[in-house]
Amino acid sequence: MSNVTGEATTMLPILKKKLAFLSGGKDRRSGLILTIPLSSDQTSMEELSATLDYLLSIPSKKCKARGFTVIVDGRKSQWNIVKTVVLMLQNVIPAEVSLVCVVKPDEFWDKKVTHFCFWKEKDRLGFEVILVSANKLTRYIEPCQLTDDFGGSLDYDHNDWLNKRLVFEKFTKESTSLLDELMIINDSDKGSAVDKEKSADCALLPSFDPETVLQTGHELLSELQQRRFNGTEGGGGPGGPAWCPMEEELLAQPQVMKLLDSLREQYTRYQELCRQRNKRTQLDEIHAKVMQVVTWLQGPGSELLKTQQAIGDSSRAAQALQQKHEEIESQHSEWFAVYVELNQQITALLSAGEEEEVVELKALQQQLSDVCYQQAAQLEGRQHVLQAAQGFHGTTQELSQQLDGLLGMLCADVAPADGASIQQNLKLLEEKLQIVEAGLASLRQKGGVLMEQMCTQPPWPLEEAEESPAGEQQDSAQHVQTVMEEMQLRKQRCEDMVDVRRLKMLQMVQLFKCEEDALQSVEWLGELLDALLKTHVRLGDDSQETTIMLDKHRKFVDVAQSTYDYGRQLLQATVVLCQSLRCTTRSSGDTLPRLNRVWKQFSVSGEERQQRLELALNFHTAAERVLQQECVDPESLDEVDSSGKTLLDRLTLPVIFPDGTEQYFGSPSDTAAAAEAVRERLLLVEERRLQLQEVELHDDEEEEEEEEEGRVLNGQEARLDVIGEELSEKEEQDEEEEEEEGGQQDEDLERTTQDC
Repeated sequence: MSNVTGEATTMLPILKKKLAFLSGGKDRRSGLILTIPLSSDQTSMEELSATLDYLLSIPSKKCKARGFTVIVDGRKSQWNIVKTVVLMLQNVIPAEVSLVCVVKPDEFWDKKVTHFCFWKEKDRLGFEVILVSANKLTRYIEPCQLTDDFGGSLDYDHNDWLNKRLVFEKFTKESTSLLDELMIINDSDKGSAVDKEKSADCALLPSFDPETVLQTGHELLSELQQRRFNGTEGGGGPGGPAWCPMEEELLAQPQVMKLLDSLREQYTRYQELCRQRNKRTQLDEIHAKVMQVVTWLQGPGSELLKTQQAIGDSSRAAQALQQKHEEIESQHSEWFAVYVELNQQITALLSAGEEEEVVELKALQQQLSDVCYQQAAQLEGRQHVLQAAQGFHGTTQELSQQLDGLLGMLCADVAPADGASIQQNLKLLEEKLQIVEAGLASLRQKGGVLMEQMCTQPPWPLEEAEESPAGEQQDSAQHVQTVMEEMQLRKQRCEDMVDVRRLKMLQMVQLFKCEEDALQSVEWLGELLDALLKTHVRLGDDSQETTIMLDKHRKFVDVAQSTYDYGRQLLQATVVLCQSLRCTTRSSGDTLPRLNRVWKQFSVSGEERQQRLELALNFHTAAERVLQQECVDPESLDEVDSSGKTLLDRLTLPVIFPDGTEQYFGSPSDTAAAAEAVRERLLLVEERRLQLQEVELHDDEEEEEEEEEGRVLNGQEARLDVIGEELSEKEEQDEEEEEEEGGQQDEDLERTTQDC
């Protein structure tokens, strides 16, 4: 490859004009094809010459020795420009040019003149010039080696080639510079230790990032190999050699590979050098940091923990101690973070360190771990003590509040409105007592945990044992025990007061219950009275039904009597309970008068009802006897009629209570219905009376009729005798007439027989 380095970047504006290019195609002698596409615009010969110089610097000497075939595309240019370009080739590449193919436009130039001119200059130019049209260019070059501008199948992208060229030249420049720097850095490691330390900061920093340069080279090489593979696979056409557009003659692929190999070798040495220097520096830093952590933990850190041994006497004090402990933990956390980082670094160095380094690192790691774990155990033990203290003080405060609430409830006067309120207060009292018992059990449990935590704290090292504050821990344990005993005494006093209050409240519940039941008895008795007056109206349709109703009425009265007696007993019990409770404010005196008043009203109503039923029973019994007997004494009928009218009159009368008020049984319609049943029975009795009267009258009439019939029968018998005689005579006359008719018929029959 030529020594022209970085020219593509300098000549980028000229190269972008595509004044000339190497498409990668080859002629039949395997020479490269150089294409010069002339345009209709005026072409700068200086730029074209510079372009040709750059392009001809790319192929190797071996490739140049096979010669070039130059295609001058003059289809869009004038003849004098074409001629100038051809003559310029003599000065630029006279030895490398084998053949120049000038592509002419159809019927534009004078063929004789142009051919003659080139023929005359052939010996002087040193190469052959052929004037040919585009469609006949394939006589000299295979179609697969020509671009599509000349009807070929060769793919060529000038911008893509230019970008690849820029990447290649950049990689070559950077890799060469980086190789020189890495070789200097690697060789400097062979000097003295003083030189190494002086150059450690500057010599280990190359100008370019080796990773980036290597990645660029690998990407470039991969793309070149991929393009070469694709070009070879789709290469030469029939009768022509396989085309390889990016082979070693064009982009110096072996040079890229060589640079990458050298760069990798030097970079590996550089990495090893940096690793060794970093390891030495890291060992010194680790040792200094380890001693710094150990010194602080055994000094200021331990002193901070030793000054914090109290547990406080309240939740607020325990919270303040917890906050202070969190500050101490925060300070330790910073050093523990350093410990974790150092431990990771030491572990990483142990896996790849030498024997001497391993021994030193293990000793440092063990010393650091022992100190850190010991300090962490002290922090954790102190944290457990503070957590237990907070729980104990919180439970103590909560239990104290619960005992205060229970005591306040016990000291308050009990003046509930009803039994339900008493039951609710009693239930609340029991619940509060259970909560206090549960709180005291929790306090004992948390106190035991706290004292156990204080006794099981990790011990300090031997050299620090004399300074450990054991007396403060004993005072704290004594304080915990005293608090638990005090709470136990308070709870016992409250329990005694609860027992007294419970008995009083149960008596009050019983008092309210008796009063409620007494009022309920009054209501029940009132309901019985109401039912008696409103529904007990019927008197029965016969003696049997009335007897049943009378029996039910007696049972009904017995139920009312039991209700009245039960209410009296309850009222007596309320008097006894009020005296026991000294409850002078209770007033249940109106219940007894109400009970007596209702009972008297019921007694009057029940007696009236019983008398009416008894009258009805007498009436129905007498009526049924009268209706069933055939012979009835008129006096019995009169007695029934009188008792019925008396019953009807009784139904119209109201019940007069002791206080002078009046009340009728049932509604007017119910009373009318009961009276109607009595009237119907009276009507039956009246009908019976009429029947008896008709029977007597009928008997008299029958006697008269019998006498008259006797007389009539005697006259009829005499007449029948006369008629019988007349009938006998007539029958005799009829018999004689029949005998005469029979004789005459016999004679007529004989005459007829004789005639026949």
